[in-house]
Amino acid sequence: MGFKKFSLFIAIRTIFVMLNLLLLSVLISAEGYHATILIVFVLLVLQSLSLVRFVSKTNAELVRFLDAARYADYSQRFDLSSLGSGFGELGSAFTDILERFQRARSAQEEQQRHLKAIVEHAPVPLLSISSDGLLTLWNNAARKLFGANHVTKLSDLAPFGEEFAKHLATVKPGERRLVNFTIDGMEYQLSISATQILLPKNQEILVSMQDIQSELDIAQLQAWQDLVKVLTHEIMNSITPVASLAKTTVDLVADCKHKADSFSELREDLQDISEAVETVARRSDGLIKFVSSYRQLTRLPTLNKNKLKVASLFQQSCTLATQQWDKKGIQLQINIEPSELEISIDKDMLEQVLLNLLQNAEHAIENCPTPEVSLNAFLNKRGHVVIEVSDNGKGIPDEIGNKIFVPFYTTKQQGSGVGLALTRQIMLAHGGAIKYEIKETGGTVFRMTF
Repeated sequence: MGFKKFSLFIAIRTIFVMLNLLLLSVLISAEGYHATILIVFVLLVLQSLSLVRFVSKTNAELVRFLDAARYADYSQRFDLSSLGSGFGELGSAFTDILERFQRARSAQEEQQRHLKAIVEHAPVPLLSISSDGLLTLWNNAARKLFGANHVTKLSDLAPFGEEFAKHLATVKPGERRLVNFTIDGMEYQLSISATQILLPKNQEILVSMQDIQSELDIAQLQAWQDLVKVLTHEIMNSITPVASLAKTTVDLVADCKHKADSFSELREDLQDISEAVETVARRSDGLIKFVSSYRQLTRLPTLNKNKLKVASLFQQSCTLATQQWDKKGIQLQINIEPSELEISIDKDMLEQVLLNLLQNAEHAIENCPTPEVSLNAFLNKRGHVVIEVSDNGKGIPDEIGNKIFVPFYTTKQQGSGVGLALTRQIMLAHGGAIKYEIKETGGTVFRMTF
């Protein structure tokens, strides 16, 4: 309603200006009205100035509002009630909009301060690498990692090791690497991962670095302790009877010298010597096999990766591992989603992995009334290929769950304890991982993620 009054007011003033112009033209055409002409002319000028001032004030207030919004001057206030009742509402709307802008900016600044505090106090060092090789240290952890060194570009990383500088210069988005980091004469192991950040004018790579040296030392020490325990157990099991039988053989030979005149007693002692030597040979063969198994773990062949359909891999592996399953009543289920799923692997190594897991599954379902084994392959939410080997057997007891990947640990009488350790090593060589879990319905699932 107020804006209609404003329009009406403008129209009335314009009409008065037009009437004055008409009157002025009439007076000028007549003679003898000089004083009246002057008065009408002055009145016309005043009316025109009033109209211009009235319109200009509205425009000036609008420009002031836009400037306040442009330069974030939210302290401006607008009182347009002098222009009419409707303009009072407009002034209030301008003021309210600026107050909303101010609240939104305050909330945004608060959020930025919160995010900055999180990044600043994050325990993981963060740095970004721009497309022109410039570095930015984003938090206190990164500044502490590099110490007093002034790091602003990739070439400044040379004092921390050529390998470290090379890895940071070549790391790709989505990639994780384990690198050596040298500072003050000490070498550390860092796990670095990279993420790409797209900016309006360029792109940057955000790199997070985590010192995992202490965790690696603990894990390595534990691994060595477990390995030494197994090696000690296996070697002592073989060496103890060998040493005992060797001593017995020496005693028997010495005794034979005293019984040389008694042929029957000598023959019995020679028989004992023969049995002792055979046992020594048998235990020596066992020790050689053990060392050969150890060598198999420590000398993994170089990967020869090729793209292969998972269906083909499953078919060839099952042909080798399941020849007797029909006779044993073992049901095999194979599910591949999508059916044309492909994977880049070393075919021979992965066949060995599947053979090991299928044989373990067969062993786990020996006493199961309805033995079943499933082979599943699919893409997880991150787009990684996952292969699962599951059974409905007895499962893995909790007390041995953390030992099954330890080299030479086995629960089978004739087992070597190499299969799962070798499987894990092959998966690590492929840049993947293998885990197991106990199914709620019973049985075990071994899950390989590539």
